[in-house]
Amino acid sequence: MTTIFDNPDEFAEDQLEGFLDLYADRLRGVPGGVVTLPSGEPQVAVVIGGGSGHYPAFAGTVGPGLATGAVVGNIFTSPSAAQAYSVAKAAEQGRGVIFSFGNYAGDNMNFGIAAERLRKEGIDARIVVVTDDIASADETERRRGIAGDFSVFKAMGAAAAEGLDIDEVERIGLASNAATRTLGVAFSGCTMPGADSPLFSVPDGHLGLGLGIHGEPGIEDIPLMRANELAELLVSRLLAAAPADAGPRVAPIVNGLGTTKYEELFLLWRHIARLLREAGYEPVEPEVGELVTSLDMGGASLTLQWLDGELERLWRADAYTPAYRKQRAPIDALDADAVIGAGDGAEDAAAPEASAAAARLTGVAVDAIRALHAVVEEKEDELGRIDAVAGDGDHGRGMLKGASAALAVADSLPEGAGVGWSLGRIGRSWAANAGGTSGVLWGAALEALGASLGDTADEYTAADLADAIDAFCESIVDLGRASLGDKTLLDAALPFAEAFRAGVGKGASTAAAWRAASTVAVDAAAATAELRPRVGRARPLAEKSVGTPDAGATSFGMIVTAVADTLDR
Repeated sequence: MTTIFDNPDEFAEDQLEGFLDLYADRLRGVPGGVVTLPSGEPQVAVVIGGGSGHYPAFAGTVGPGLATGAVVGNIFTSPSAAQAYSVAKAAEQGRGVIFSFGNYAGDNMNFGIAAERLRKEGIDARIVVVTDDIASADETERRRGIAGDFSVFKAMGAAAAEGLDIDEVERIGLASNAATRTLGVAFSGCTMPGADSPLFSVPDGHLGLGLGIHGEPGIEDIPLMRANELAELLVSRLLAAAPADAGPRVAPIVNGLGTTKYEELFLLWRHIARLLREAGYEPVEPEVGELVTSLDMGGASLTLQWLDGELERLWRADAYTPAYRKQRAPIDALDADAVIGAGDGAEDAAAPEASAAAARLTGVAVDAIRALHAVVEEKEDELGRIDAVAGDGDHGRGMLKGASAALAVADSLPEGAGVGWSLGRIGRSWAANAGGTSGVLWGAALEALGASLGDTADEYTAADLADAIDAFCESIVDLGRASLGDKTLLDAALPFAEAFRAGVGKGASTAAAWRAASTVAVDAAAATAELRPRVGRARPLAEKSVGTPDAGATSFGMIVTAVADTLDR
């Protein structure tokens, strides 16, 4: 929801005032919009525009190498003919004006009227309409302009910066539009300033395919899908709509519509890049981020511009605007042949010779890791909900990443590897892949467990395992600087260690002592609900935490219970 505003009816004007103050060193406000401060030789004025609510489009892409001016209308509303005329007059440098905008009725009418007025005054005025949205119509001339606006604007702005005349800049704009295709999806609607509900909604578990950028819902609602499936959908539809003479080089844009996180867009690009290359296409300087938004809409789009030599030169050209900057890197900025992050090869070292007992115990450890992974995978969401009460809600996800990394190593151990060496590798992989506090603690603790057991014993006893469990706990105490009662995993781990040693001391078998100790750990974890955290991320929300058990202690209880089942077998 758009929550920062004064008078909703004046939102467009108010935000533009702040924008102009911020970029007063390079832009000038004029009635109806903004123009770049003139410098250098006169050039064709490329004047873009449309409604507000799409930042960086349109004012954010005014500057050298891109647009000369932008006409700024109200939210999702075409600017008036008077506004378009005013901006064009301010931007015109004696070499003519080209208006460019998305294919919407209001824009066509108002920019058209402004162009006619300019022509009557002897100013050469042309129009290049962007029609990139393949979902909006089969006939190209009826399609809307969405994120492909940027591709067309970039080509014309670079051409104008090269000093080309108006005929050439117009030709390049038309060629760029003809070579550009876009398809987008919406995950949620956008809310106008002052409104209490979005312009549209997407059914739960669905996405809107073929969105517009003025708060229009998708053409159809389809089931929500994983990133790899969404990438396949976008790429396949765009490639099927490629221009007849399309070459193998494309300029892609993965565009966020307003609230889709950059990290999500990076993940989506990972799949798109692979699919394009598998299809025989070479991505050229892809752009991933927000370039044409729709207020707070959740969604993303993929744009492909098929490049020839001319369009590629213009796509690669320098630009400097408030929201988009591109500069040629120095030729020696990156040595493409350099080997980065080769490491010292420590993890590639062969396993040391181990006793038969140590190798047998590795099999037990691998079974335990499989059980650990299974229970964490099953309980991931529950652990996340517990952690979210007073933490950041990432405990379940972090534990699963660590457990998955540990399982991958466990499943690839060489035959005959000892338990000490194996748990060391497993622990280091857990820590390296899980991240966060729990990742470091579990990784180090598993290493300590392995180091205590070692690889040379002819026989391993329950007492040896008790010592190793103590080493596991001591590692957490040393790293976490926590103690019993601080509401951490130690509130389950220390009682577990004590109960296991007591059971072994009374003559119980390893499996029986572990089973009894796991019950103690589960009860101790539940009892942490009454504690106030004294360390860690939950400490500032100590009172809010009361009534909810600690996520780390809870996951420890789940894990040792699952391992108990393995030992029973």
